[in-house]
Order: sequence, then C-alpha cells, then structure tokens
Amino acid sequence: MPNKEMIISYSLLETRLAIVEDSVVSEVAFERERSRGVVGNLYKGRVNRVLPGMQSAFVDIGHERDAFLHVSDVIDDEDNLTEEEERIVETEREIRAAKKSSNQSIDELLKAGQEVLVQVAKEPLGTKGARITSYVSLPGRLLVYMPTVEHIGVSRKIESAEERSRFRRLIEGTKKRPGGYIVRTAAEGKDDEAIVADLTYLENKWVEIVEKAEHVKAPALIHKDLGLVFRYIRDILSPEFSAIRINSEELFDQVLNYVRQIQPQILHRVKYYSKNYPIFDEYGVQSEIDKALRSKVWLKSGGYIVINQTEALVAIDVNTGRYTGDRRLEDTITRINLEALEEIVHQVRLRDLGGIIVIDFIDMEERGNQNKVYSALEQALKKDRSPTKSIQINEFGLIVLTRKRVKRSLERVLCRPCPSCQGSSWIKSPTTLAYEIVDQVRKDFVVYSKGLTLRVHPELARALRGKEAPAMEELKSMLHNEVDIRSDQNMYQEQYELVARK
Repeated sequence: MPNKEMIISYSLLETRLAIVEDSVVSEVAFERERSRGVVGNLYKGRVNRVLPGMQSAFVDIGHERDAFLHVSDVIDDEDNLTEEEERIVETEREIRAAKKSSNQSIDELLKAGQEVLVQVAKEPLGTKGARITSYVSLPGRLLVYMPTVEHIGVSRKIESAEERSRFRRLIEGTKKRPGGYIVRTAAEGKDDEAIVADLTYLENKWVEIVEKAEHVKAPALIHKDLGLVFRYIRDILSPEFSAIRINSEELFDQVLNYVRQIQPQILHRVKYYSKNYPIFDEYGVQSEIDKALRSKVWLKSGGYIVINQTEALVAIDVNTGRYTGDRRLEDTITRINLEALEEIVHQVRLRDLGGIIVIDFIDMEERGNQNKVYSALEQALKKDRSPTKSIQINEFGLIVLTRKRVKRSLERVLCRPCPSCQGSSWIKSPTTLAYEIVDQVRKDFVVYSKGLTLRVHPELARALRGKEAPAMEELKSMLHNEVDIRSDQNMYQEQYELVARK
C-alpha cells in the first residue's frame, strides 16, 4: 500500500494542493480566488439559443460565455437507464457516461427563454464555455445522490457481495425521495447509521436546492460545491494518507474540524506546517511543477520523452537520447519504452492532461514486446483516478489514450500563449509570475526584510500595478515595507530580478 501525503499551500491569493505518493508528486491542483473552479456547481440558467443541427443548446448561467448543453444531457420525462447501463453504473465517475441519449430532438425538449436547473460537468476550456447537464449528482462522503436517475449502484472497489447487498437493501428501505444513489468506496465497513446520515443530509440538501431555485431569477448560482481543499478531503482522504500538511493556521483549524466529522480516527495526521519557508519547496513539489511545464522530460537511463499539447490532442514522443543499452537493439528499445511509459503515466497525472493522448513509442519488431509494453501501460494507468481508455499499439508503434478532461491542464492554468511566437509556445502568465515572486520573497525573507526593488518586463510591471496588485499588497504586508517596481524593456517576459535594499 503506497504511503500518501497531502500537501496544502494556502494564501489569500491562491490555494495549491499536491498529492505525494511514496515521495513522488503524483497530482497537483490550484484554486485562485479570482477564478475558482465551477465543476459541481448548480445554476438556474436561461436557454439563449437552441441549435437543432447540433442537437444542443447554449444556456446563460451568468458566466462570461454561455454554457453548452447537449441533448443527451437534457432530462426527458421518459428517460431511464437501459439494462446495459444499469450494469455499468457502479462508480460516481460513470454516472454521466451511462445516461441514455434522448430519442427526442433538442427543440422538442428546450425552447429559447426557458429556465433550467443545470450542473457544471466540465470547466470552460479555451474559447469554449462550460459543459453542463440536467442530470444532477450531489456527492457526500459515503454516497452520491442522483435525484434525476432511479438507480442504486455500488463502487466496484467494494468486492464483498454481502456488503454490496447490504448497501442496496439499506438505501432502498431508507430513501424518502425519488432518485438514485452510488455507494462510494469510502462507505466500505461503515455502519448503517453513518450511511443513513449521509443519505438524509443529501436528500435535505436537494430539497434546499429545489426551494432556492424556485425563488430566484435566472441566471443564478444555486449551489456551490466545496472549495478545493475540502473537496479533495471529502473525495479521496483515506487511511492510506499518513499526513495532511497545511501551512495556514486558519485553514488547519477548519480542516481539523472537517476531518473530525468525517474520519476522526485519522485526525492526528492533520499537521500544521509553521515554517516561513514555502511548503511546496520544503517537500519538493515546486521543482516537480517547474519540470512539468517543460516539454522535454529526461529518463534515468538517458532517454527522454517530449510532450506537446495542442487544441485537439496531446502528442508524446519517446526517444532513446543518450541511452545506448544492450547489445541487442530490440531489448534496448523495449527497455526504454517500459521506462518511458511509467514516466508518461506520471506526467499525464501530474499535468492533468485530458482528451486524446497519442503516444509514439519507439518501434518494436516483436509482437511479444509490443504486448509487454501495452500490458505494463494498462497496469500503470490503474493508479490514475481519472477514467482512461487505451487502444493497442498499431503498425506505426502508436498507442492512443482517451482520458476524461474536466478542467484545464497544469500548463493551461499556469501559462499563457507566448505573444512573441504567435501562440506556438507557452510562457508563464503574469498571475503565475506574481505568485512566484511572493513565494521567492517568502523563501528568502531575511534577505529582503529591509525592502525590495523588482526589475521586470514592462508588461509584468503593468500587471503588478494593476490586476496583480493584491500580490504586491501581500508582499508589502509581509515585509512591512514598500515594494518598488521598475520596468526594464531588455528583460524577457518571464524574467524578473529581486534586488534587496541595504
């Protein structure tokens, strides 16, 4: 069983969270106060346009861009799961995948101006608005309530037939409202009282949501999902975690209270990190993030992989690099491919790459070696929490993955298209650089305690005086001193220089 830690870095500007498994950073997530995630939020929206040709509608939910609603995500009064769908719905992640597409046309179900209650299924990505659905799912600690689907499913990770039957009987005999449930893995071994308490809480929450929706005018936010930290704790915290380390005393107290309610037996593993030195640097997370923003990743053997994101897909290329290997070329190539696939899965999780992922392994002649690499990849993908499917190596040595994309990748969160090369590459955004400067000063606080002058590119200087001014206010508060920002046209856009006053 892997040893896991949750590392949480909190500031007034941004919350960052990392999952570390056996000393390896496997997952990172960011939540910035100005742009908090919206997946899981419920809105009362107004249909702006119905497009029969696309079998979809655009719905105003109060965001900058209208949200996208496909006909398969619109509730039909006669919409039920087929026997095949009943069989596969066994985890929270498969809820939406199992919805039966309506036999009706979108213009029979929705009209312009109509108000609808919807939930965000995918974050806005690039120029696209959020993807929404009428099929609501409310996650609790032990259960997921689906008020629009009559089905009771149990996570496949709960293997005991007796336990599975117990959960089904308990829910069928206890639920008071229409709808279905998914029993989450965390419910295994929990007594009936805990299950019923979660069920009652979720049904009452749904009543509150419906009542609120009836009394507000669209577009309006009806229900907001938990913030980043509490969502992760609710969804993935388990006895496997040896520690939850938090750098904020205020957030530490809040997390203590939350863990005391849901998993009191591991309360002692919530730990306050009191050093001034940035917590992400202390536990090696920041260096992994920096590496994940580069396209080339070196392997221990001397080989390397190159990762390129495009609008349509992610391309990953495997190269032998400096590795010369064994006498037999086929064995050398197989060894590089096996090492590369472990790093590829790690990078896919760390960078949160989604959609279509094409991996170009080095060509192998022997079918047995091809199967060996494919089987090893399938095994490595089991560590991933995001649903991923793979297609076998073809004659060109390619493997194609499809990975569920719910939010923007790490690169898209932290970077922006480079204005100098017309978008063919990415550079760190002014927001990322502003937060990076704050962390750098915090790390070397003693050096800058008498004051600080920042030399930066003019565009970053404008951002620090404007949109990113809160970051500079935090610096001033930390140093109890003014921060002087100076533009320098000779610096490139990602470059900055910190000069301590004497």
